[in-house]
Amino acid sequence: MARLQRVTGWIKSHPVWSALIFAIIALLAWLFLSPETPEYEYVAGAASRGEVVRKVTASGKLRALNTIKVGAEVSGQITAVYVDFNTPVRAGQVLAEIDPTRFLARVQQAQAQVNLVRANLLQAEAAAARARVDLTTQQRDFERNKVLAARDFVSDARLDNSANLVAAARATLASANAQITGARAQIAQSQAELATAQLDLRRTRIIAPTSGVVINKLVEPGTTVAASFQTPNLFEIASDTTRMQVEASVDEADIGQVREGQDVRFTVDSYPEDRFAAVVRQVRKAASETQNVVSYLVILEVDNRDGKLLPGMTANVEIVTAKKTDVLRVPAAALRFRPRAEDRPEGLKIGHNSTLVFVPTSDPFKPAARTVKIGLSGEDFVEITGGVTAGTKVLVRSRSTVEDGALDDSVDPETGESEEDGGGHPAS
Repeated sequence: MARLQRVTGWIKSHPVWSALIFAIIALLAWLFLSPETPEYEYVAGAASRGEVVRKVTASGKLRALNTIKVGAEVSGQITAVYVDFNTPVRAGQVLAEIDPTRFLARVQQAQAQVNLVRANLLQAEAAAARARVDLTTQQRDFERNKVLAARDFVSDARLDNSANLVAAARATLASANAQITGARAQIAQSQAELATAQLDLRRTRIIAPTSGVVINKLVEPGTTVAASFQTPNLFEIASDTTRMQVEASVDEADIGQVREGQDVRFTVDSYPEDRFAAVVRQVRKAASETQNVVSYLVILEVDNRDGKLLPGMTANVEIVTAKKTDVLRVPAAALRFRPRAEDRPEGLKIGHNSTLVFVPTSDPFKPAARTVKIGLSGEDFVEITGGVTAGTKVLVRSRSTVEDGALDDSVDPETGESEEDGGGHPAS
């Protein structure tokens, strides 16, 4: 009791110091006992009516719808090139020429051989004519000798000799006819060789097989091309650049959603602000595997009448596999979002429940869970068929209140998933 009186007396005699001590004690108590203000907040989006699009993303290359490689079928040195990159050409136009000297000499040689065998045919035909005349003469003599022999005016030996002369004349005629047949066969062979030589001579002029635009040129004057084992490519012609195609590689996990006739949107790096339209024309069933990743080639048809797209450009493709308009939807991030474990309703088991969203309450750090029914799921939005109404706020992510509102990248201790889900809009 005496000690309490002394403390009371000291306080009364030192009011300033006493007040200062009490203030320090109160401040320390407030610092240690007051609740800590969280350094994060939850961001909300709203359920609204609009479009929900499900799409498959892929990448590919733009190609001309019909690209024709023009090659040389004969070997030789290129003496002239008449086109360059981006040159419009028409079917039948001469693109380049190969030195024709050797091929012209072959044509002349083959023509001379044809003339020679034709002369041989004329000789054989003349010999056959003489043989026919001789046979006729010998047959008349034989017939005359037969009559004379019957009257005993001619001996049997003379009659036999006359018969032998007839037989020899027939053999000579047969030989002459055989020579004619051989000469005609030689003419046919020589004419075939001449036609081959003339064809090779024509092939020294490289002709455009179709109209279009030269998109690649692989030779210059002086280049030697060898066509011994395979046809060397000299030019590439895009027959119609107003219609192009995208060859897109689609992952095996997504290929089941892709069908012919589906709408496609894509961008190219050259025009990042433009979105181009295409249509799925073909889904090729042959799989390709790269580093254990299986993909399938999907051909997309593109209208390029404005000429902005060029062969070889990289296309970032979005294939629309399903779409609904004017449906109730929420941001897809709302179905992935999970509040911090300490902010969740007590006893709530979350796991990987994809039909659960959280809505704000009067306590900004105690959101309420709400089960919803979902329809079509898109990359940005998900269709909601029950559980919320238009205008309902749903939480989409958490945001740190430190360092200019940076996103909170903490990880859910129960699911192991990141609690940052981007794509939401601050609650109004």
